[in-house]
Amino acid sequence: MIRHEIYTTIDDVPGEWDALSKKDIFLQSSYLKALETSAPDNVSLFYIGIFKDSELVGTALVQRVQLYLKDMFRDTKVSCLKTFLKDNISKVLKGNILVVGNMTHTGQHGLGLNNRILSIPEFYDQIFKGVSDLEKRIKKEQGKTIRLVMAKDFFEESRMDHLELFQKEKLHRVTVQPNMIMDVWDNWREHKDYVSCMKKKYRDRYKRARKKLNSIVCDELDLEAIKANSKLLHQLYLNVSNNAKFNTFILPENHFYTYKLHLKENFRVFGYYLHGKLVGFFSLILNNDHLETYFLGYDTEHQYPNQLYLNMLYDMAKFGIEHGFKHIVYARTAMEIKSSVGAKPEPMVLYLKHTNGILNGILKQVFKLMNPSQDWEERHPFA
Repeated sequence: MIRHEIYTTIDDVPGEWDALSKKDIFLQSSYLKALETSAPDNVSLFYIGIFKDSELVGTALVQRVQLYLKDMFRDTKVSCLKTFLKDNISKVLKGNILVVGNMTHTGQHGLGLNNRILSIPEFYDQIFKGVSDLEKRIKKEQGKTIRLVMAKDFFEESRMDHLELFQKEKLHRVTVQPNMIMDVWDNWREHKDYVSCMKKKYRDRYKRARKKLNSIVCDELDLEAIKANSKLLHQLYLNVSNNAKFNTFILPENHFYTYKLHLKENFRVFGYYLHGKLVGFFSLILNNDHLETYFLGYDTEHQYPNQLYLNMLYDMAKFGIEHGFKHIVYARTAMEIKSSVGAKPEPMVLYLKHTNGILNGILKQVFKLMNPSQDWEERHPFA
């Protein structure tokens, strides 16, 4: 017999949970405990365990996200047309949504499966039954209607046979911004190996960026330093986050400290100091042979003159190369500058449906307004 169970805290999942996703830290209990403890105020977590007889054979992370207009659109300086579009988009998207996957991170990190025991159709059948049960539970216990169901993120070339199953559930397939990933070459042992492989134009650009740091130095923050600087780290993060045109959440102030507390050496934070003052930072999650770049922030006064963001990208590459990672995941946004340091775009899709049949019919068009295609030129820095 195949069945599913829903859990509201990672503390209650079966002990075999971690064994199903050994290669993905984002489905491990240590990471999920960190996220659960420091999730954005509008995000709550659920976990679906799928069993064949008494054996756990599948897992899923599901997030309930409460979307508010103030979180979705941060920039208030907009034209009348943009205001009209935002008002109408918000009518479709505002409210409670259920996400199979992780809204706080780019990538295919929501599902774990023992496909030797359970088939993919059986797996997704239980996932959708679990989501349906969650919709009913939230309606009964809190009087809230789920307006949107989303499954994210899937690599476009993923071999999982999910498309037909998702169409059966009337989910729209939507292309989103690519995940920018840099493969680490076999002959890169040190950072200088990476730089030496660049074309002269990009090598010169690297040298200029490093020179523009001037007196700014990069240093790692330990647990106590993260705790002591939590408020400043959060403000620097908001400087970047608030500049986004569309967003679904705001991280709480304790987020980076909580991640370090739970993930220990698998979560790293590096700060940029000018005469002892923290003016920028980036964070990393160590995920087996993938180095996952996480949230960053900076003082806008130093971003352009000191090329802080570009230097962060170089330092992420440096850490990944010198610590033996095979891939550096730069995630979405700023595709052109990320390609200039060596990242390649990996196309991604997600699937979504509105629980209102009429609104579901126009959802794909609305999502395109939210997520317009961007013209950008891919750079090729290596000789």
